[in-house]
Amino acid sequence: MTTQTLDTQSLGEYLSRHIPGFRGPLTAEKFAGGQSNPTFKLTAADGQHYVLRRKPPGELLKSAHAVDREFRVISALHGTDVPVPKTHVLCEDNDVIGSMFYVMEYKEGRILWDPLLPEAADNAERSAIYDAMNQTMAALHNVDVNAVGLSDFGRPGNYFERQLDRWSKQYRASETRHIAAMESLMTWLAARMPEDDGTVSLVHGDYRLDNMMFHPTEPRVIALLDWELSTLGHPLADLANQCMAWMLPRDGRIKGLGGVDRAALGIPTDAEYIARYCERTGRDNIDNWNFYLVFSLFRLAAILQGIVKRAQIGTASSSEADAEGDAVGQLADQAILLID
Repeated sequence: MTTQTLDTQSLGEYLSRHIPGFRGPLTAEKFAGGQSNPTFKLTAADGQHYVLRRKPPGELLKSAHAVDREFRVISALHGTDVPVPKTHVLCEDNDVIGSMFYVMEYKEGRILWDPLLPEAADNAERSAIYDAMNQTMAALHNVDVNAVGLSDFGRPGNYFERQLDRWSKQYRASETRHIAAMESLMTWLAARMPEDDGTVSLVHGDYRLDNMMFHPTEPRVIALLDWELSTLGHPLADLANQCMAWMLPRDGRIKGLGGVDRAALGIPTDAEYIARYCERTGRDNIDNWNFYLVFSLFRLAAILQGIVKRAQIGTASSSEADAEGDAVGQLADQAILLID
């Protein structure tokens, strides 16, 4: 089996034993997204739909593709103010389909890929969608991790220090060519590391527009998705990742809002978005904001470099993964413009 297909017979037999009411045979259709962990829509014999997320088969970078962590955090958040799908089963037996996977509820809704929100009826709806994103992020960061059983979901200590170490190592492990800007960023980030202020929350790790599902017709988030990078850490990492994505150019791999007149479209400025988030989370102000933006750009570049490496060794989910190489350098160059 490849990242594009599933052994539906073996999978159907397994799910019949582990999901009450499930009955095969089943069909599987791969979603276009799910770059890191291939994601499939399953349809059972009775027409019921499910979603499966799996580790890609083959040689993988250490600690990457943590679908078991995804399953744990989504399960823990079910019933909180954070909208997540219901989980059904985690399978750690590689013999079923060739790698670890989990199955969760299928939700009918909209994935909004373009931050310009061309689907929106008017500026009021665009504003409402962005406010729903803000509200969902604040709800996530306000979760009591002890109450939901996630007090051990991350390591103690300076989150950004650990993250810089992690992504620097991941970048080195997947490096395919020398990029001077990436070297400069690692040095700058280490030298400008803020002191740990003791703030700890559950962080999504890749908080952005296309990692959430909206109601089919309402400007309301019904599911926050793609939890592979979630951990206990500093909430400003998610906020910066959200704002960083809007800095990106319109014609890039990830469409940003670079050069867009946001006010004309009802889209909040960074300052407006940050102020609303601070109101919802009880935060007074944010110091060293550029550090968090630079770190977010560096980390995204490191993630894309991992996709480039997987394309070389044949485990990337997308056929377009080998085109990410140029984006790594472009992100690094954009981050360089923010450093002092």
